[in-house]
Amino acid sequence: MEDIEKIREQFPITKHRIFLNHAAQSPLPKPVADAVCKWIDDFSNFGHTSIEWNNGGKSFFAKLIGAKTKEIALVENTSVGMNIAANVLNYPQDAKVVTTDLEYPSAVYPWLRKRLGVRVHYVKNVDGKILLEDVEKAVDDKTVALTVSHVEYVNGFRNDLRALSEIAHKHGAYLIVDAIQSAGAIQIDVKRDDVDFLTAACYKWLLSPPGAGYLYVKEELIEEFEPPFAGWASVKPEVFETIDFWDIWSLKLSETASRFEIGSPGYTSFIGATEALKMLLNFGIENVEKRILKLTDRLIEVLKNLGLKLQTPEEKQYRSGIVLSKVDKPMEVVKSLRDKGIIISARANGLRISPHFYNTEAEIDKLVEDIKKCK
Repeated sequence: MEDIEKIREQFPITKHRIFLNHAAQSPLPKPVADAVCKWIDDFSNFGHTSIEWNNGGKSFFAKLIGAKTKEIALVENTSVGMNIAANVLNYPQDAKVVTTDLEYPSAVYPWLRKRLGVRVHYVKNVDGKILLEDVEKAVDDKTVALTVSHVEYVNGFRNDLRALSEIAHKHGAYLIVDAIQSAGAIQIDVKRDDVDFLTAACYKWLLSPPGAGYLYVKEELIEEFEPPFAGWASVKPEVFETIDFWDIWSLKLSETASRFEIGSPGYTSFIGATEALKMLLNFGIENVEKRILKLTDRLIEVLKNLGLKLQTPEEKQYRSGIVLSKVDKPMEVVKSLRDKGIIISARANGLRISPHFYNTEAEIDKLVEDIKKCK
């Protein structure tokens, strides 16, 4: 990765704040903000823009997660992607879905709706970890889906997607992944890990405006499912690439993941997301992950030296960009830090700290020094 100071020049936030809250919502890098502003300005003044649409950045997201462009659909956010996955599946009598007790609502709520009539089984964490042997006990032949976050939002525990897909597929179940806390921070390979569905909004680690997200559907599953909603964006290209009247007498669904799209997307947000994806791919997601884990290594070390209890597993295979540490009165600590220009979150009776690759060791040290003053 190039010199960190050159990278930081692309992040205006570094001139004003120490921002360590990317697990919540990221500030926009300058190239992303510039692209969004140009898009808006062009349309405001001329009714068109010279910025290439690039199909909403599908090809770039596909490259990021090791997928094919045809396997990617545009969605507004993670919740929409998870709801699509939940509503295309079939649920026989006594069917169940397995999840964990560490999940964000987006990964669970779609299956709690009475209309689906499915039982939800929660695998309980053990000291902040989801143990594979507990997942194996929970998943059986009545399980339709195993739905998890790649990285758990509270403490940053990273699930082993390959191991989970093997457990799910052994019983004929699908693996459905919420990747909002991993996409843009750590490497993802949906083919290696044999993931069935994966979705992520872009406003966290993908450094994009809200309103843009992607849904991956494994190629061989695309035409197996009918979308829960249908609109002009759901159909084959030849239906709408015409100067004649639309065919409104038959529904010719796309043979790609676009069949799960409905109508006009949030163009402005996807222009920003495309620029952010190009930037991350240019840096190299493997370099981004390496840098983030180096920063969280430093963070874990200094927090422990301060005598604070960690709630984030320290083993390398479980690590991500999120570190959670216990403190007394976390809300007060977060407010005190914010007053000093340091941005983190209070979660689960602790401090959730989530640096990105452009942050520095000096910012980590400054954070911990100010936490020490709050104790």
